[in-house]
Amino acid sequence: MRIKRWFRSLEPRVLAEFDRPMLAWAKPWLDRHDLLSFTRRPLAAGVAIGLLCGLIPGPLQVAATVLVCSFFRGNIVAGVVATLYTNPLTIVPLYVAAFHIGDTLIPGIRVMPAFAGIGFGSPGWVSALSEWVRALGWPLVLGLPVMGAWFAINGYWLISYAWLRPVVARAKRMKALRASRANTTK
Repeated sequence: MRIKRWFRSLEPRVLAEFDRPMLAWAKPWLDRHDLLSFTRRPLAAGVAIGLLCGLIPGPLQVAATVLVCSFFRGNIVAGVVATLYTNPLTIVPLYVAAFHIGDTLIPGIRVMPAFAGIGFGSPGWVSALSEWVRALGWPLVLGLPVMGAWFAINGYWLISYAWLRPVVARAKRMKALRASRANTTK
């Protein structure tokens, strides 16, 4: 319940930033499309889109998240924040997991070239790295969207569940209260 109140308190503050002269032109469009709305559906969609676009290589993550959130009416702030799960510390394990997912889905056996004996900064390091990245190929290309879709689906349902859990619990309490009142009046 506190999280919902916190998200709802964010909305006016974020919208107030668009009162600045340089951004005022975008405010009516953003309001109309719920791109800064901190309600359940736009928030869950924004997180899902951010989790999906977070696996896009390089600096295109945020731009892609904003575009896709604009198209699917997801919360831009939640989407951009959700892309932060990929960072220099996590990107390599995520890409390794995506490679293994793709390798599992594509038939055949692939062997990665050895990266041993080549120190960082040595003359052959860049060519060895490019050869290793090239060997990732189709398994990585297939594994990234599969893993991203899995993250997005789970993120959407997790946010929806967290948002609706207090509502469902209150409905159960109200139903139990009505049932106990009905039993006492009989």
